[in-house]
Amino acid sequence: MARIRVGLLPSTKFMVGALPTPKFTDQEKTQIATDRETGQPLYTLTVFLMEDERAEALKITVAKDGLPDGLMPGVAIRPVDLFATPWARIFNGSLSDGIAYRAASLELVANTLPGAVASDAGEMAA
Repeated sequence: MARIRVGLLPSTKFMVGALPTPKFTDQEKTQIATDRETGQPLYTLTVFLMEDERAEALKITVAKDGLPDGLMPGVAIRPVDLFATPWARIFNGSLSDGIAYRAASLELVANTLPGAVASDAGEMAA
């Protein structure tokens, strides 16, 4: 599979939408997925990407040691080394496809509290 580095504009902002949850390798949720190189458990979290006049919800996978303390919904973050991997599979005769996002780590954006991204947008509009 091709791994594609995600290029971000300087104006791109990310905000935590949901807290990290363990990523599992099986449907029964008995085996937590691990990083192939480090053995660290993998977690997935929902983030909101905001760029120019658009916003998208993304699920990003990060190893446990790449998750900073202080993550909570509404907190501004910056993914480090963000990659996208397109995928496709046939299950029960139906094609499913999508893009898996993976970051080496997440950084908290300094001096932000939940709602700070919204207030920045308000200041820009004024």
